[in-house]
Amino acid sequence: MTTAPLDAPTGGPDQGDPAPTMRRKRSARLTFASTVLLLEAFVVLFATLMAFGLRAAPPGVIWACGGTLAVVLLLLSGMLKRPGGYLAGSVVQVLILAGGVVLLGSAAQAAAFVALSTLAVGVVFVALWILGLRLGGRIDRERAEWDAAHPAG
Repeated sequence: MTTAPLDAPTGGPDQGDPAPTMRRKRSARLTFASTVLLLEAFVVLFATLMAFGLRAAPPGVIWACGGTLAVVLLLLSGMLKRPGGYLAGSVVQVLILAGGVVLLGSAAQAAAFVALSTLAVGVVFVALWILGLRLGGRIDRERAEWDAAHPAG
């Protein structure tokens, strides 16, 4: 069973409908933001595995923090359509950065590189989050303007 692309006409004479209709396009902002959160969940999971392998803390602490954060990011990537979804994603980004700063401040000399790398990856994902929200919003506005200027039919 195949599905039509989101912006492809649905219906039509060959499908029993008298006239084709256009399906609503998915928000670019939603797509970008959910992708960033999903990718960040995988990075957090792999960082958790690395911390477990390096025995950076007791295993229970590592899995409680890393596993919980990965699950929260995964769930948030699917909940962005709901009210407060983008705000919750932004709060999690701030918490990740704060955790990176705390990790850097408490790292021993040997683990300073790992803590600095973790903070750098967190900064990159925050930048991607902000970029996704801004550019996605711009794309959505431009799509709406184009659709208003070029009505279908």
